[in-house]
Amino acid sequence: MIAEIKKELEKIKNKDELGSLWRKYLGSKGKIKLMLKEIGSLAKEKRKERALEAQALKKQAEDLFLAVEKKLNKETGDKFLKDQAQRLDFSRPKIGHLHPITQTVRELNDFFEKMGYSVMDGPEIETDQYCFERMNVPRDHPARNMQDTIYIKEPDYLLRTQTSSIEARLLENYKPPFKVVAPGKSYRNEKVNPSNHFVLHQYQGVVVMRRVSLKDLFGTFSALFRKMYGPRAKVRYRNKYYPEVEPGAGLDMQCFNCKGKGCRICKGIGWIEMGGSGIIHPRVLKDGGINPEKWMGFAFGLGLDRWVMARYGIKDIRTLLGGALGYKPFSGENILN
Repeated sequence: MIAEIKKELEKIKNKDELGSLWRKYLGSKGKIKLMLKEIGSLAKEKRKERALEAQALKKQAEDLFLAVEKKLNKETGDKFLKDQAQRLDFSRPKIGHLHPITQTVRELNDFFEKMGYSVMDGPEIETDQYCFERMNVPRDHPARNMQDTIYIKEPDYLLRTQTSSIEARLLENYKPPFKVVAPGKSYRNEKVNPSNHFVLHQYQGVVVMRRVSLKDLFGTFSALFRKMYGPRAKVRYRNKYYPEVEPGAGLDMQCFNCKGKGCRICKGIGWIEMGGSGIIHPRVLKDGGINPEKWMGFAFGLGLDRWVMARYGIKDIRTLLGGALGYKPFSGENILN
């Protein structure tokens, strides 16, 4: 009977035919069901043997039907997906675009990854230790008065004021040499205006090797500015104090809006500070468990929002986080050219 069932199953094309065939053999009046009923009329000594044979036949038949049912289900599902896909209209124009911050982060990541950097992240809710102590900013340090911190539980838990906290965690958890960049949000109790926001985006970079210098740092920046703003971008470096580096350098670019003449975006100076940088302070390395006599490095923190504004010609930082979009998709043409 199994050979007979197999032959008929090969002809099945849909579930209706399969159901009819199931009833023919396994239904309440099917051949196998009748065979099981007939066992009761046999002599006692033959009942057990015939019952085992019938149960084995029933199980084998059920497995054959189940296999065919699975095959039909797959074919039906594949056909449905194919039919649905054919109805999709791929000619419609794509609506919307990536946020300028997202696009800029991806461009920066691509640049640094090609230079051998890894991209990492860190927590936005931080401890005082990683945000300040490990960055050579003790509780009584005057630099803490330079930024208003948003505390969750004063004085130990806060919203990070800078992505330098990621640097502190890197130094503690990874063995040098390494080159890492880390984009992310920071928070400060700032009054919101066209050039400042209490939510700010930064782009942290940390390099720790046997030997590095300011020449390596400035060479990296020169290549980065050419990549992002073209050869006409004017850049200058100023000696500046940052607790976590020594020496420290402020990174300025000529204002993209007024071209150095002075405007409200650059506060009349003609230059926009794009970030801070310098050679990592030996104490910062030591606090991270790295021997400053064997290793050294440089670090930088870019004001990502300003990089985005300069990249896209955005004149009000509030539009970056506002619901009313104050910018259009980037055309691909550099505004400094």
